[in-house]
Amino acid sequence: MRWSLLFSVLVLAACNSGTDTPRGTVFRYNESKGITSLDPAFARSMGNIWAVNQLFNGLVQLDDSLAVRPCIAKSWEVSDDGSVYTFHLRNDVRFHDHEAFFHGKGRSVTAHDVLFSFNRVLDPATLSPGRWVFASVAEGGLEAPDDSTFTITLKEPYPPFLGILSMPYCAVVPREVVERMGRDFGRAPIGTGPFAFKAWYEGVKLVLHRNPNYFEVDPDGTALPHVDAIGISFINDPQSIFLEFMKGNLDMLSGLEDGSYKDALLTPNGTLRPELSERMNLIAMPFLNTEYLGFLLDDTAACMKGSPLLDRRVRQAINMGFDRRAMLRHLRSDIGTVGDHGFVPPASQGFSQHPTKGYSYDPKRAAELLAEAGFPKGEGMPEITLHTTSQYADLCEYMQDQLGRIGVRLTVEVHPGPTLAALVANGQVPFFRKSWMADHADAENYLSLFLAKNHTPNGPNYTRFYSSEYDALYVQAMRTVDDSARFALYRSMDSLVTTESPTVVLYYDRVLRFVNPKVTGLGANAMNVLSLKRVRKPFLEN
Repeated sequence: MRWSLLFSVLVLAACNSGTDTPRGTVFRYNESKGITSLDPAFARSMGNIWAVNQLFNGLVQLDDSLAVRPCIAKSWEVSDDGSVYTFHLRNDVRFHDHEAFFHGKGRSVTAHDVLFSFNRVLDPATLSPGRWVFASVAEGGLEAPDDSTFTITLKEPYPPFLGILSMPYCAVVPREVVERMGRDFGRAPIGTGPFAFKAWYEGVKLVLHRNPNYFEVDPDGTALPHVDAIGISFINDPQSIFLEFMKGNLDMLSGLEDGSYKDALLTPNGTLRPELSERMNLIAMPFLNTEYLGFLLDDTAACMKGSPLLDRRVRQAINMGFDRRAMLRHLRSDIGTVGDHGFVPPASQGFSQHPTKGYSYDPKRAAELLAEAGFPKGEGMPEITLHTTSQYADLCEYMQDQLGRIGVRLTVEVHPGPTLAALVANGQVPFFRKSWMADHADAENYLSLFLAKNHTPNGPNYTRFYSSEYDALYVQAMRTVDDSARFALYRSMDSLVTTESPTVVLYYDRVLRFVNPKVTGLGANAMNVLSLKRVRKPFLEN
């Protein structure tokens, strides 16, 4: 949709907003891709995660700075060697009411509920995609010695583990309700969260109501949550979503799913248009998502026979041969951060003050590297095919033009998403576009992509990068309990990968939330977690 037409939509929405504004303290947002389950054992997609986060709690949680904070566990200790975690539970956490409980009233949570919940995710019969979060737990390492104490023993120290426990997979569920409902638990779940399940109208709306017995409070002692309900709609047309937000029928518009209304909301440098400042607020912050191109470094793969990409100098030349800043400005309206650091986003803990030095636009040095590799001005270099999806074709075509200026002939081949994923996993394409959105907040989640043990198709090492030095640094980091010392090892690993250039970092993404200006208390963090328990919205009289 062109800007002129979008401007008309804005005006129309403004004229209609008076009669269509929602009434009451209901926070409304849309989930265009739908929700497949409200069972935390299946909280894999962002839509599922956001909804589950309102309904359930885990032992710990992340704050907006990604620091681990207490939740159901009021405190914990970690053994000196980092292998045993002992959690002490609150005694005021209750499950939502359900007929499976005595007199239908939600009972108190105990450590035995934590044990059941974790073992349920681990049980192969559950088919949970979150089984991997407990891969580091020793056999028999989950124990509930009494109602208020829970212990976890790891096979070996794994410092990111505490943060991983904040993931929705680790939410606490009640045994009696799960066993009564079976697979239907994901359709009408019972948790401990600030909101409780009320109704799910398939393909239309999901309704959650305020939990009057919620255990957390604001710093001033005010009970949480503040709004009476959450309404999640499932509109899948981007233009309809946009119009509903502009009419006031949605309190939040997350991201820019359809670029056609980007110019209606943002200036060319990615800020909110001044004329909209009274109609909405923009919450923007770094997102732990690295958009990149990957090189296959497996010299035994058929597609890599005689490939110039096996030469590190060629990979470095490609890294220096295009202007990331101009690419982000012209093709992304500066939505994101220029990828001139390492693979780990600079917003990650341990990297914000000491980001890895990456690659900047330097066509002169790129030309020198090509000449050193035996391809002066690209002469004698075979054509390289870059494999991508239609969503990122413009970025790849931009690189095609830029790299052509230093003599690198690039062909862009577009595939459907599942096709490209299969080709990459099976090592069938030499140069490909990928992204990595963090599963958990620790930088280890990014660095594990380059471990030998994680080679595809069974792991996320899509480039099949191998370095014994890198693997040794990883082992050392996992044995280091002190955060600052571990972060220093992480930075050494990121620097090593940057030098070897198995990837081309394009940019680091950003969280964008356009919000009703009357809504307060809606934060954001670099994991793009949605927490609505502190949101306030004024009651509007009919």
